[in-house]
Amino acid sequence: MVRHYSLPELFHELAQRLQRVAEFQLLHFSLHDPNENVMRRHLWEGEGPMIPEVVPVEESASGYVWTHQTPLLIDDLLEDQRFPKVFGPLREKGFRTYYVYPLTVAQKRIGSLGVGSRVANAYGEEDERLLRRVAELVAVAVETASTREELLDERRRLQAMVDVNRELVSSLEMQHLLPLISECVTRVVPHDFAGVTLYEDDRKEMKAFVLSPAEKHPVVEMGRTVTIDQTLSGQAILEQRTQLLTPVELRASSAPIATRMPDAGIQTVLCMPMITSKGAVGTLNVGSKKDRAFSLQDTSLLNQIAAQLAIALENARAYREIQALKDRLSEEKLYLEGEIRSELHFEDIVGDSDEVKRVLAQARTVAPSGSTALILGETGTGKELIARAIHRMSKRKDANFIKVNCAAIPTGLLESELFGHEKGAFTGAVTQKIGRMELADQGTMFLDEIGDIPLELQPKLLRVLQDQEFERLGGIRTIRVNIRLLAATNRDLSKDVAAGRFRSDLFYRLNVFPIRMPPLRDRRSDIPLLVRYFVQKLARQMDKNIETIPNATMDSLVAWEWPGNVRELENFIERSVILTEGTALRSPLAELRPEGAAGATETTTLEAADRDYILRVLRECGGLISGPRGAAAKLGLKRTTLQSKMRKLNISRKDYSS
Repeated sequence: MVRHYSLPELFHELAQRLQRVAEFQLLHFSLHDPNENVMRRHLWEGEGPMIPEVVPVEESASGYVWTHQTPLLIDDLLEDQRFPKVFGPLREKGFRTYYVYPLTVAQKRIGSLGVGSRVANAYGEEDERLLRRVAELVAVAVETASTREELLDERRRLQAMVDVNRELVSSLEMQHLLPLISECVTRVVPHDFAGVTLYEDDRKEMKAFVLSPAEKHPVVEMGRTVTIDQTLSGQAILEQRTQLLTPVELRASSAPIATRMPDAGIQTVLCMPMITSKGAVGTLNVGSKKDRAFSLQDTSLLNQIAAQLAIALENARAYREIQALKDRLSEEKLYLEGEIRSELHFEDIVGDSDEVKRVLAQARTVAPSGSTALILGETGTGKELIARAIHRMSKRKDANFIKVNCAAIPTGLLESELFGHEKGAFTGAVTQKIGRMELADQGTMFLDEIGDIPLELQPKLLRVLQDQEFERLGGIRTIRVNIRLLAATNRDLSKDVAAGRFRSDLFYRLNVFPIRMPPLRDRRSDIPLLVRYFVQKLARQMDKNIETIPNATMDSLVAWEWPGNVRELENFIERSVILTEGTALRSPLAELRPEGAAGATETTTLEAADRDYILRVLRECGGLISGPRGAAAKLGLKRTTLQSKMRKLNISRKDYSS
């Protein structure tokens, strides 16, 4: 008996050997299952394999013997009407005598051993003594085999737990971690359904993930966002203890998912909280189609897995946050490098007119409020400068000021630029991209030329304004930000709203505090200040000494309409400084005359003057273009800019080489 390791092997061998010393045509070994309180019978009727059966304790002779620990001898089954579910089939097969003896070892009740014969009164005292002795030996053998099986099973489970821990610790990506959880649970505990419910980053909502859906009836959608009262595991999270839900509790639950469990055949659900030092991160949920399916050992193992999962999920979340911060810092670095390389060399608005004072007063008023401001005005009036001034005077001055020119970015790329995208969101999206909205978190977002934002993208921007949240392109995770939005446009948005090109609800959210920038022609008194400012700045950059501005030049500049506003004025002064050779500013005033027949001649004259001046500087520098002693540095231009001008003016090396 002791050399057989598995119970089926043991029972089959005993049946073969007992037949040599005892007269019987029926043999059964019944073991009590404490988890379900049933007798698990292994029945043998003289030939063939043993047939497993499950019989309730109170409805079987083996259960009666196990309960009362006393032998039961029935000399004639035709005269005994007890246990009809067991004795009825035996009588139909012609069995008359039935003898059952308890299997007990060291005061531990294991089950029972039974034999049957088709002859009435088949067993005498000698047979009873033999069966009693056999039962004692079988009890020891069964206990030994059961202990071995339990040890082997425990060893398998422990090995599985080691494997689980190794795999979970090695995975830091959430999309890789979820399939691993399913494999781990399947390896350790038999079940029909498993899932996890995880807190979102803000801990206000949760997401439910199915790991192994119930057959034919998926219980929860993958990644569905729910509130805690919509989950079966809410109580387990709140009390931070394992919760076992029976069919009665499932029917009584108010959670919407509870009504779908019976449709999927799930009878028992075990919810285990996953707890870290920071609190519960969610629950591991395991379901079965059996009633009271999970033993104490199963529950203990699943709790151990839940504890490991909590650590793995926390590591994955920390890794994701670190990666996001790393990506964000990288994006900020690129953005700030771009800002440093930009053409914005001044920070203050130059002007002393009433119009400028009015705009600055409005900026000072709205800056500390944190409200959205819409800056209106023609191109080149300095809308971005006002936006930066509002940011510098606000509580967010130490955070990022992020700008996006909606007109400069192709429509297909604008959504990705603003909100970012996930890897694989579209063809060419080989990595995750952090959007400008995320970069502006806790700071200020400036959307220039907002009137050019596509109509289909406007609802997503409206959601950011209303709820401060969005999803990346191709993503399912809601990202929450705390930003202050400033917008600018040179268009009449009210007309765009009437024409259906701009959403009215977005316009009203943007137009909280409008600031209208005056065109340069409406503040002519500021033109002399701006001219002196640009001359000093550009002369310093080009290493020139310009001391005076002729009155005729200044009068012409003040009188011009400047359709391009301050930006056009700055570009004109830059050309003037380039053309200036002495200490008095030399300006191509012919450009400021109304267009007419002489326009072509004047343009040609200006280009000729530019060409002559550049050639003279090239000759002075010995034909050297780049470097500290090159013509580009002397002209205050980038090497590439000078080369571009030379191509435009048709200047070749032979023109300036000696």
